[in-house]
Amino acid sequence: MKTVVSISQGSSEYDYELETRFLGQDFRVVRVGSDGNLDRAEAVLDSVREQADAIGLSMIHDHYQVGREQLQHPDTSRLEACVPDKPVTTGAGLRGILQEWAVRHTQTELGHFFDNARVLFLNGQAGFRIAKALSEHTDNLLFADPYLDFGVPRLLTSLGQLEAYTKLTAPVMFSPNAVKVIERLHRTPIYRMGEKLISSSLHESVRDCHVIVGAMGDLEAFTEKELDGKTVITSRVSESALDWFRSRKVAMVVDYSPWLEGRPVGVNVMEAMISAALSRTPEQLGADDFLDVIDRLGVEPRILYPNGYRRINRFAFVIHPLSQQYLTKTPPLDWVASVSPPGVMNLVEKAIAYTPPFVYSKVSGIQSPTGDEVEGWLITVGGTPKEIMAHDPEFTYSRLLAAAKLARKLGAQIMGLGAFTKVVGDAGITVAKRAPLPITTGNSYSASGALWAAHDAARRIGRVSIGKSGKMAGKAMVVGATGAIGSVCARLLAKAVDEIYMVAPEAAKLLALKESIELETPGAIVHVAATTDRDLPDMDMVVTATSGAGKRILDIMKVKPGCVITDVARPLDIPAEDVARRPDVLVIESGEIQLPGPVKMKDIGLPKGIAYACLAETIVLALEARFENFTLGRNIEWEKVREIYKLGLKHGMQLAAVSGVNGVFTEEDFERVRALAAEATEPA
Repeated sequence: MKTVVSISQGSSEYDYELETRFLGQDFRVVRVGSDGNLDRAEAVLDSVREQADAIGLSMIHDHYQVGREQLQHPDTSRLEACVPDKPVTTGAGLRGILQEWAVRHTQTELGHFFDNARVLFLNGQAGFRIAKALSEHTDNLLFADPYLDFGVPRLLTSLGQLEAYTKLTAPVMFSPNAVKVIERLHRTPIYRMGEKLISSSLHESVRDCHVIVGAMGDLEAFTEKELDGKTVITSRVSESALDWFRSRKVAMVVDYSPWLEGRPVGVNVMEAMISAALSRTPEQLGADDFLDVIDRLGVEPRILYPNGYRRINRFAFVIHPLSQQYLTKTPPLDWVASVSPPGVMNLVEKAIAYTPPFVYSKVSGIQSPTGDEVEGWLITVGGTPKEIMAHDPEFTYSRLLAAAKLARKLGAQIMGLGAFTKVVGDAGITVAKRAPLPITTGNSYSASGALWAAHDAARRIGRVSIGKSGKMAGKAMVVGATGAIGSVCARLLAKAVDEIYMVAPEAAKLLALKESIELETPGAIVHVAATTDRDLPDMDMVVTATSGAGKRILDIMKVKPGCVITDVARPLDIPAEDVARRPDVLVIESGEIQLPGPVKMKDIGLPKGIAYACLAETIVLALEARFENFTLGRNIEWEKVREIYKLGLKHGMQLAAVSGVNGVFTEEDFERVRALAAEATEPA
């Protein structure tokens, strides 16, 4: 039987002894903790050197390689020198492979998990292999080495900075005399005082990151306040360690340590066992040896969820002021507006269009029934629709790309375009090609939400019957049917309404669309027309989706009482003054979505927890981990409209409100339309 002894600078409370079979040989493994006492560790080494076939050193400075720098701490060298005639290892060779594999395994298993994540390394030198692997997926790497080495409240923000820092500080950190000086410095009252002052800064850094990389001992200072919802990459996660993570509400733990006899063991132990089994020194072991053992033993990183499955993804969404009136309600511009002549606000409106993007609100608390969660940021660009349309598309593209860079820095994995930013130029295509993260306009869910709202409104008004299947008896018209959103609405309505009337000036396109719909939906009754004049008075539902930009699309006075009109065009097809002329008709702008969970975000003009459908699309994609360009351009795929609707239901999205030009409709509004429609249709 071969014996492997692990000498740890950690607590003796966790000492153990076990016997096992390893690579076809019998092994006895003993762990001895020295409680941080280097002299005691030396004494233990002296006492076990005769019986041990190989020795592992744990919770001591590893042999680091950072860039081209090879680092060996004097304390480690001192202990290795105590046993010159036996294999002694810190596990550095095997650890590097397991660390890097943990990142790659997680990214493969969970898909895009680390994309743009803000990652904080409590010891960048120890986690250099992890950092190198993560750098393929995110630029947001932060290293706390200056904090922990010298008490300097500054984070390193790149691999290059870490390598430069290591090259500069290695002569200090890894020379025997300098180590003693630093240890004495750490014990001085002045250093202790400074340590307390910078502690809050480090805690803030932990709180602002998504992934924390560090040993268990480095994590002990942090509480639930900092660790709630975080992912931790570490090693030797025992049941007690898992309980600790559970108490801090850590979302996920990636454990790269190997297991033996039902318990995690130090990488130093495993490497010492390999050394003993193969009768080679650690220096003689190569990647092939480690790969063979990993394969034979089935060693694999563990992905753990301390409190049950919980994954938190991240999004960003671009908003902008919808009119000059919005600016006059925003401090300090509200004060400027109150004391300035009207012309001044025109200049302010022009100037605001040039402001760089900034975060308007953090969004949190969105929780799917699946266990998936998202957090995100609403990013504001300054242009009103008037200013956006007054400039060439490149003007807005540049601001959206600046917003995308900010989103990536924040950690977003996908970004949505809101309001007029999604209709500029080629409707998101150019932005998606140039942006550092996936883009969606949200138009698929906007179309879905609008029809969802129309169907709900028709049901609540009660002028048409709706069968058990959800299909509505009656007639529906789509104005602008050959356009991107219009064609999608037509395809979906053909499945949901008895008869559909499609209106557009392009006769040939109309005929082709009719043919396509009849093939997709056998039995659908589809009519086509170039204008609304002939059929409009018979319609129970109308959808307008033109690019008329202010032109009169239909004569609202010809619409039958109780009709539901859904205006999905931007700018709107139906002006507010027309809406006011027909109180017996319900004109809908959009269907808003109730987000799942205790949502926290600043006011966006809707009740708490309710979002515009385009924003909801971005959130649904984030919940589903669909980090891809989803809805772009002016040709919306009706399959995507259907898909995003189903995904929304999966993640707990609900139709929250039906909105018109004056805001969300109340039950009193529906009742008024019902009563007026009934009155208008009563026989004289």
